[in-house]
Amino acid sequence: MIDPPLPGSTQDVVSQSIVGTVIVLIFVMLTWEKTHRVLVVLAAAAILWLVSYLTPYRLITFESTARALDLNVLFLLAAMMALVGVLKTTGVFQWAVAKLMAHADGKPLLAQRLVAWFTATLSAFCDNVTTVIFVTPMAAGMARQLRLRPVVILLPMVMASNIGGTATLIGDPPNIMIGSGAGLSFMAFIANLTVPVILMIFVLEWISRRAYASDIAAADGHEAVTAPLARIENPRLLKWTLVITVGVFIGFFTHGLTGMPVAVPATIGAAAALIVQDILYLRTHRPTAHERVHGMLDIIEREIEWPTLLFFAFLFIIVGAAVDTGLVNRLAEGLRWAIGAGADSMGLTASGTLLFAALLILWASGFLSALIDNIPYVAVAIPIVARLNGTLAGDTEILWWALALGACLGGNGTAVGASANVTTMGLAEKAGARISFREFTRFGSGVTVATLLVASVFLAADIYLGARQTFWIGAAVIGLIAAYRVVRFRGTRRPAPAGTAFASR
Repeated sequence: MIDPPLPGSTQDVVSQSIVGTVIVLIFVMLTWEKTHRVLVVLAAAAILWLVSYLTPYRLITFESTARALDLNVLFLLAAMMALVGVLKTTGVFQWAVAKLMAHADGKPLLAQRLVAWFTATLSAFCDNVTTVIFVTPMAAGMARQLRLRPVVILLPMVMASNIGGTATLIGDPPNIMIGSGAGLSFMAFIANLTVPVILMIFVLEWISRRAYASDIAAADGHEAVTAPLARIENPRLLKWTLVITVGVFIGFFTHGLTGMPVAVPATIGAAAALIVQDILYLRTHRPTAHERVHGMLDIIEREIEWPTLLFFAFLFIIVGAAVDTGLVNRLAEGLRWAIGAGADSMGLTASGTLLFAALLILWASGFLSALIDNIPYVAVAIPIVARLNGTLAGDTEILWWALALGACLGGNGTAVGASANVTTMGLAEKAGARISFREFTRFGSGVTVATLLVASVFLAADIYLGARQTFWIGAAVIGLIAAYRVVRFRGTRRPAPAGTAFASR
């Protein structure tokens, strides 16, 4: 006999209050950092189920869990982790950073800039944590070679990782979640966020140069210590993996034509990379039975961050409870009322109201993401912004870009604002280069405010001028800055002294 279906979630004030309290406690526990974040969300999901089945308040049923899970996000993250894991085995990341160090030509300011641009570019296509894991030890070594305090290279580097990750759908986990929740394509992120992100890196350069002018001046002219270049450990695997990676990105770019969610080409690419890696290994080795069982699983077991995926999964369940009980609707209504009240008090037009809403989301997201993990914040914010989208006039897609910019850029505000920050500080301390919380916050808060101001101008231009005009105006500004830099570089360039370790090759 088939059991009758269980009733849906209850949408009374008590149910919403219970879910809201659980979410607040999650933020508190994650900020406190005394318990592993996976345990926090696992316990929260368990509490929601416990209340749902043992009390009259049905918050989320087990049957509703499947609907709450965003498989596009989970599969995309897992696949990109596996693909990057295969690339790591080739030694390409170490080689690229070492090559970068050689091209610094013994100039501290140039080294600072090159590391920042390289990190930002890599973070746009790899996750931030993977990027800083590779770049931090070598950047710290580069600072020692150039007679610089490590923070002069490391702090702009980690800021660049968070800024660069903002540019693409796969650059930062909040973007992956926003893209999936809002139905935004890979190309939409590039078209709307790449230009402001590039401008923000120029702003980061300016701030970094001014903040560490005395360090750079003191180190400039010192003869750097020579360091050997790294080498590619597996060139054949690297070539195959790069071809596969290009294929994956073609799948991202053609999402509008094929209709494939981004998780599909990413998963196909990860499978292809693992198969190629296994075939090439078997051509040169005679593995034991134990190796045949566990060899390929090294990537799956060690490179895919299963705790992170579990964290996302349980977080989706909790947000599902907020949606099902009507808490998200209530919060969205409160936000809509606040926006309407603010617009009325200032006498704003429809476009002005939309800009007011976008700036409110941008700066609130930036502030909150500096204090708490931006992933749970974005998970809760996505359904709220989705509800708000239907209540405002104009192209409300801008609200999604406001959320993405605020959540990603706010991570630079404090040392605990992003996982990449914590990772960098730990690796730096391991390498003998301690970064204090105060120094990080002093530098990072300035970067955060400056980049949020750039984002504010971008949002205003997008609303009043249109996305296409904003893109071309931003591109023109970037072109002018680049041209000025080239002319200035040629005018000040001088031959490297004989015997300099980083002489041009």
